[in-house]
Amino acid sequence: MQYRTLGRTGVQVSSLALGAMNFGRIGRTTQDEATAIVDAALGAGINLIDTADWYSGGESEEMVGKAIAGRRDDIVLATKANMPMGDERNHRGSSRRWLVTELDNSLRRLGVDHVDLYQIHRWDPSTGDEETLSALTDLQRAGKIRYFGSSTFPAYRIVQAQWAAREHHLGRYVTEQPGYSILQRGVETHVLPVTEQYGLGVLVWSPLASGWLSGAIREGRDIATSRSAAMPERFDTAVPTNRAKLDAVERLAAVADDAGLTLIQLALGFVTAHPAVTAAIIGPRTLEHLHAQLAAADTVLPADVLDAVDAIVAPGTDLAPQEKFDTPPALLDASLRRR
Repeated sequence: MQYRTLGRTGVQVSSLALGAMNFGRIGRTTQDEATAIVDAALGAGINLIDTADWYSGGESEEMVGKAIAGRRDDIVLATKANMPMGDERNHRGSSRRWLVTELDNSLRRLGVDHVDLYQIHRWDPSTGDEETLSALTDLQRAGKIRYFGSSTFPAYRIVQAQWAAREHHLGRYVTEQPGYSILQRGVETHVLPVTEQYGLGVLVWSPLASGWLSGAIREGRDIATSRSAAMPERFDTAVPTNRAKLDAVERLAAVADDAGLTLIQLALGFVTAHPAVTAAIIGPRTLEHLHAQLAAADTVLPADVLDAVDAIVAPGTDLAPQEKFDTPPALLDASLRRR
């Protein structure tokens, strides 16, 4: 396992992080299975576990808490808040009112007195940076969080938050968690250069592109995964962007074969090769999935393989731009651009 410094924090984390989104009803992973996955991940050298309040309505945090009981101090523990936790309109977002309440809920579910990294799951257009950063700074000073970060923020919002922290003399985001894979390289254009400029640690989610780069989705095979059942429009090969993804996967598989690698090793080795990336978050649903992904822990791709990937999916290109979660609200809601 490789280890890297998380931004400018001085904290050393493994280049593969364990994501717990599949723990609970989302991935149909039981407590025993989750504990076995955590045990194997820690045994392989992973020391960063990432979860969120929203994953299975808090069930993921509860399962992580039980799995790490008795060894909390050896783990860099990260969770997130901002997504809806029920129907009540104020049980979501990035206001001080909600973050203070929900962090206590997360700590209770996790069975700990602090988390190492508390992340804002998505940018909240209705809440000012000063409001959010001041709440996070106070929670940090209270000892409930060690650091705080953002997730899936557009580049301009990352910059704005850094300037707001400076202007109001508040703590700043020290990490960003963007979606990044060979098939979705758009963050290379603006987000990753900005994180490098401000010295943020980068923890990338979906490095296997929701299973497209797992090796299970190939030409001529039935696409049947937990993700395809939940989001069929993202896997229907009659959709042009999905067809483009499948064509790219076939070409990438050939590159992996020629290099003596699995497609998973190619995919994870690719994202961790970017100088801005600290760690790739893997989200195994089973022990089998975990072991296949751990095989990439020490993968270092040579220049000719990276060049071959660039020839298939050009740098900065998203093959499915409609699947991104950082689109400015004005592009999604006509009332915000036509008044």
